[in-house]
Amino acid sequence: MVYEVLRYLRDLDYEYVYPRASRPVEGAEGSAAGAGAPSTELGASPASRAIALSEAAQEAAGCEACALAGQRKNVVFGSGNANAELMFVGEGPGAHEDAKGLPFVGPAGELLTRIIEAIDLTREEVYIANIVKCRPPGNRDPLPAEVAACRAFLERQIDLVQPKIVVALGRVAAQTLLGSDLSLGRMRGEWHEFRGAPLRVTYHPAALLRSQQYKRPTWEDMKIVRARLVEDLRGPSTPVGSRA
Repeated sequence: MVYEVLRYLRDLDYEYVYPRASRPVEGAEGSAAGAGAPSTELGASPASRAIALSEAAQEAAGCEACALAGQRKNVVFGSGNANAELMFVGEGPGAHEDAKGLPFVGPAGELLTRIIEAIDLTREEVYIANIVKCRPPGNRDPLPAEVAACRAFLERQIDLVQPKIVVALGRVAAQTLLGSDLSLGRMRGEWHEFRGAPLRVTYHPAALLRSQQYKRPTWEDMKIVRARLVEDLRGPSTPVGSRA
């Protein structure tokens, strides 16, 4: 089913093609809009960013700041390239993620991987995280206290990675990052900002697995993200991926 969804996404606009090029991968590591200033960690080298992310992950592994700590199997901190230009932020871990300690490794994660590949990137070239780092029981929405307990970790991830674009996956991620109670549909279709990074809202991959009506708008969102990376930030002839 996952592959059928991605094939459908690409078929919606088969003329949307970007030449693939080899791209180095560095530093891989397993509020209101624009609120908060980036930390003093900005400007760190790719190697030091990876080290700092690893240290933050170790700190999160021992976190007991909210009730979710008592129910988790693993803290799901984040994974990907510490020097990524593109960062995805989801809601929280599910059962597959809780079991493995990695974000987006279940069916929705497999679809996210294919979506990333559809815009000519690899999972190793982006950074993926969630609003909360421990699984809410029954995959319910995280509670405000749980979001607050994890917020410093998420902000540290964004400040360290310094992505050129953040993509909020789903309503909960978008509302949390933007400090908004608007529907996802109202937040889509325009650029926002979070901690100095342009932010785009789109549907969570799990929503695509449940309903075909979200396939086209998600693909349109991702084309816009890709175009901004290529044209506005890098230039049309420069490969997208990790920064040189």
